[in-house]
Amino acid sequence: MAISTAELSDLPTLDLLYPLTDFWDRNEPVPLARQEAGDSRMPEPYRSLLVHDSDMTSTLEAFHDETLRLRLLEKRRVDNALLRKVVLVGERSGRPREFGAIRIDLSAFETEARWVILEGNLPLGAVLARFKVPYTSSPRLFFRLDSDARFERKLELHQSATLYGRQNVLSGANGRPLAEVVEILPPVTNRSSAASD
Repeated sequence: MAISTAELSDLPTLDLLYPLTDFWDRNEPVPLARQEAGDSRMPEPYRSLLVHDSDMTSTLEAFHDETLRLRLLEKRRVDNALLRKVVLVGERSGRPREFGAIRIDLSAFETEARWVILEGNLPLGAVLARFKVPYTSSPRLFFRLDSDARFERKLELHQSATLYGRQNVLSGANGRPLAEVVEILPPVTNRSSAASD
């Protein structure tokens, strides 16, 4: 269930960007993230790319017309949870299409799917599709932030930019959470510029 605008106004950046913040050095400055309404006030194409109940892998693949591959930046295992900091990269273009982090409950997956997740070669959305895992996607909140050097390096930006993202929960058919994810998109103006870059 989405968090209301009133509730969001009091959320600190660390909560808006979780689980990405689990990878940050606590001595690093925290970029200011602001809640963004998931309605007509969010500019396109970000609204179409973020405000939906599908997984981001398939949504971004359709938008950019290319398969996405996982670039694993960092991972941690804590009991049955796997935390990954990742960039999704276009297979044809080589361009970053998303930066973020995910916390996956490994115990919610059958053995073969769990091993594929642990290998770290495929985005979770591709794993869900490959193993036909039924799921629901429930965006909890949307945000925007001004990029800093961390985001600019990961998204290969040559200057600072306003970035849009969402915090999402993927749940299995029984309602059990499979993963919590924060998904941050690089600047995109429209579908035609996405296809040509």
